[in-house]
Amino acid sequence: MDIIPNHTKRRLKAGDIALGMGARQARTVDIAMIAKTCDFDWLFIDMEHSSMDVDLASQLAMASLGAGITPLVRVPGHEHYHASRLLDNGAQGIVAPHVDTVEEAKRIASACRYPPIGHRSLAGAMPQLGFRTLPPGDATRLVNEETLVIVMLETPKAIANADAIAQVEGVDGLLIGTNDLCAELGIPGKFADPKVEDAYRTVVAVCKKHGKIPGMGGVYEPKLMEKYIGYGMRMILSGSDLSFLMAGARARTEFLRSVKV
Repeated sequence: MDIIPNHTKRRLKAGDIALGMGARQARTVDIAMIAKTCDFDWLFIDMEHSSMDVDLASQLAMASLGAGITPLVRVPGHEHYHASRLLDNGAQGIVAPHVDTVEEAKRIASACRYPPIGHRSLAGAMPQLGFRTLPPGDATRLVNEETLVIVMLETPKAIANADAIAQVEGVDGLLIGTNDLCAELGIPGKFADPKVEDAYRTVVAVCKKHGKIPGMGGVYEPKLMEKYIGYGMRMILSGSDLSFLMAGARARTEFLRSVKV
């Protein structure tokens, strides 16, 4: 095979659920193997809410390729170079935050896709191709096929535009950023509110209608996760390295503080 397959994209295409682990605190490449061993499908390398720079994010992406877990990077903005620099250096997909309109979705897709779909610049030999030198036509086609482009809907405006956004060529999925959506709705932290339920139903419906992937982030209470997966959510951000560390550490200290001495 001339390209490292995008495990997550293929899993989702088969109709399965794909589980993601967020990387916010991790600063060494072993996090990729840890995530893989814990049976996650994708590593969510978060450049929006961490101090991580391009070089470190690229190192985590490269390690993920070798570990067999899909490296997806949440970039900090919509400028083309945020996406292209990571895609040129190991990322198999981009998650773009705060996409409210069709125009913004088209801008993201254009930055992430080679012609004729978009206007991404050709960088030459790439890690996703094992640094093989392929004819440009073959290389761009293969990379386009294996790249995931996910836009985050995080406002009522974005939800209202979900149907139109889901029709943008080059966009693979719509992922609800539930924390920001709740804040924008004036109901911070109320993930079970009927307004949130309506947003989930809307996004699942338009994704089904247009053949796109519905995803969710920010919801980590097991019963609610089960509920929204039941609605049809398939790309699940399951938690972050920080939240897992805190939960495990808290459980251990609670046990040890309870031991009678």
